[in-house]
Amino acid sequence: MKLKKTLKKLWWFIWEDDSIWSWIVNLILAFVLIKFIVYPGLGFLLGTSFPVVAVVSGSMEHDGSFDTWWQSEAYCNVPCTQEDWYSLKEISKDNFKTFRFKNGFNKGDIMVLQGVQPKNIKIGDVLVFVSQQSADPIIHRVVDLTSNEYITIQTKGDHNADSGDIDKNIGEDAIIGKAVFRIPFVGWIKIAFVEIISLFIG
Repeated sequence: MKLKKTLKKLWWFIWEDDSIWSWIVNLILAFVLIKFIVYPGLGFLLGTSFPVVAVVSGSMEHDGSFDTWWQSEAYCNVPCTQEDWYSLKEISKDNFKTFRFKNGFNKGDIMVLQGVQPKNIKIGDVLVFVSQQSADPIIHRVVDLTSNEYITIQTKGDHNADSGDIDKNIGEDAIIGKAVFRIPFVGWIKIAFVEIISLFIG
């Protein structure tokens, strides 16, 4: 009987009480649930240890319409257009329009990832991978594949003029997952939180 009363009080405190302590407990519970139950559960279902990532750069953004972006500046050893750059990789406008996230995505978006076997990666897929040259994982589009015994990948950020060193010779073991779904703007919560913390700790 005593346990039942205690549980009833606890339930009321968590769900009904409007005190600051109730809010703090709710925030802690939400963090614990997301961090230790929801996130690992999603990771298990989607086959990756990072099922959800926030986009922290503008390297996949498109300025204006698809056609405006397609004709925007790129670099093919000399200044050229995105169309010229992709044509060197034998990727036509019609090809590109069949790719997932053909209009790119923005800083602050949340991307849902699924695990992917290297043999199932295709040109146009958007991958998240790690690099020794960056503290954060990179999310860019596959533009070239070399498949011998071991697959190596080249990527490019849609917004970028060219593939950087970070995009070249990406090995199978660097791949975290493939982007399959986009949730606009929600990632700004994480970005803002990290930037606020950075201000305090320098």
